[in-house]
Amino acid sequence: MGEAPEAPGPPRFEERPTERVVADAWRFGYVPAALAVLALAFGWGVAALALLGLAGFTVAFFRNPERKIPGGERSVVAPADGRVIEVGEIEEPDGGKALRIGIFLTVFDVHVNRMPLAGRVEAVERAGTRYRAAFDRRAEGDNVRCALTLRTATGERFRVVQITGLIARRIVCHPQVGDWVARGHRYGLIRFGSRTDVVLPVGAEPQVGPGQRVRAGSTILAVLPGGPQ
Repeated sequence: MGEAPEAPGPPRFEERPTERVVADAWRFGYVPAALAVLALAFGWGVAALALLGLAGFTVAFFRNPERKIPGGERSVVAPADGRVIEVGEIEEPDGGKALRIGIFLTVFDVHVNRMPLAGRVEAVERAGTRYRAAFDRRAEGDNVRCALTLRTATGERFRVVQITGLIARRIVCHPQVGDWVARGHRYGLIRFGSRTDVVLPVGAEPQVGPGQRVRAGSTILAVLPGGPQ
């Protein structure tokens, strides 16, 4: 894991989930596994194989691999595995400008989210009512989502936004207002298929482009002003 600067004071967020397979896998995978055993008992081989495949997929969906966090504290790491679908300037509600990088996750990607920069949580905002496909441009404003606003030790404010998709129905986001979260630390996940956005200050230099595959905690998305080039 990457080195984090000393937090300005407690509380410091305890990284989670950290288990290699998120505990939800066993709860969701138990039903198809049990049905597979029942199907075998009745001699329904094809059904049993299909159900075992579903159970295996569920466990794989909740995998949670370790990652080596690259770069320094000015390097913004990807918050999610997936494909970059947007890199561009947006207008903020207060009229200011920001750089947004959007990542689309399929059901085959790791869905555990990691913090792109170290920072203190200033706000946790949940909004939205729809479940549009995560690659639909309307999803960013309509879908159920959870936005964390944080501030770095040097004063830059940034956001990381978990957005549900067509299949996803639940966002898990553990940090609370006041928590200091280290760069690259795991802090939540989305079930099943989603989008994760990072909103950075103007002046951040993007290091990725649309269509590029990225990995949570392993790919540098952008560099804040004053960071390594």
